[in-house]
Amino acid sequence: MARGASGEVRQPDLAPVQGSAVDAVVREIRRLIADEGLKVGDNLPTERELCAQFGASRNTVREAMRILKAYGMVDVRPKIGAIIVDNRLERVFDLFTFNTIEISRKTFSDIQGFRAMVEVDTVERIFDNVGDGDIAELRALNAAMRDAETMAAASEADFAFHVRLVTILGNDAVTEVYRIMKPVIIRIMEKGKVRQDFGSSTYQQHADIVDALEARNRINYQYALQYHLELGFNTFGDPLEE
Repeated sequence: MARGASGEVRQPDLAPVQGSAVDAVVREIRRLIADEGLKVGDNLPTERELCAQFGASRNTVREAMRILKAYGMVDVRPKIGAIIVDNRLERVFDLFTFNTIEISRKTFSDIQGFRAMVEVDTVERIFDNVGDGDIAELRALNAAMRDAETMAAASEADFAFHVRLVTILGNDAVTEVYRIMKPVIIRIMEKGKVRQDFGSSTYQQHADIVDALEARNRINYQYALQYHLELGFNTFGDPLEE
């Protein structure tokens, strides 16, 4: 039985939990970690003990442990058993570097919508923070994209332009999220463009954004950036709809 923080024995509440038996065991193991105050490096009970504690089959507990391992919360090691780890950030990196996943219209819409919230909707903070040095660096990155000799180099410069724009917010967590999303953002950039487009229309769109930023014209800035992010929507087919 699981014990609460005060030491009282608590019956595992598997029955009322919605979802499969595996989902219920995953929740109970996470609750066990919290209730017992277990930390990274601590061992979880053995598979047999978990089966008895939660009244679950061995296959159910093994599947629950597989899910927790996929979450980056536990690692199962031979002769040692399950150990609590914290590899959740690595799992996020894995998600965004899983390049075999097809990008659909839904994915494009979700990613670009998120980017609009960060880059467009934060206009007041960006305008409060932006300086001459930021403007100069954005123009240099845009020029590097225009002059790039390959699609890969142009995509890297395009991505660097947007990351530099985000850094004006002064929020390291937001900037790090952008870096994590880099593989899927670059795939979106490449799917919607050809090499010539980076040197012409994309370059001009970036220039319009920087011009509005330098002129402190909020309306033009938001319009130019929103237009830039939404462009290319029709290049993405949706396999689910088809």
